[in-house]
Amino acid sequence: MTEPPSRGITVARLESLCSHWPGVTRDIKWGDNLVFSVGGKMFVITHADGRDGGRLSFKVADERFLELTDLPGMIPAPYLARARWVSVTEPSRFTTAELQALILDAYALIRAKLTKKRQAELGPLPTRKAGKP
Repeated sequence: MTEPPSRGITVARLESLCSHWPGVTRDIKWGDNLVFSVGGKMFVITHADGRDGGRLSFKVADERFLELTDLPGMIPAPYLARARWVSVTEPSRFTTAELQALILDAYALIRAKLTKKRQAELGPLPTRKAGKP
């Protein structure tokens, strides 16, 4: 019997996911927000203690912003919506794999805004393999 896919994403899983990507740094900002950045530019934010059910915010492509914010459990991110960030208010509505894919997309979007030289220094973009964190 197969287990149902895991849902939501914990702080530990987020750290495990992002820490292996080239150029990623982690920082605590605004008191207790755990922020992951590439090239000094943020791509995902969550509470360091995992409160609010693991609520997190991340950058999305302009063309996906309305689509994603129409989904139950996602809203335009407070203070960052104009930059096309979404906030996942109910992470348990989404599988861990879905959230991981969206976070990887956020990393790729922000990384693409770096200089070509800096992108080349970082090497190839990471990919996700099915079933892997």
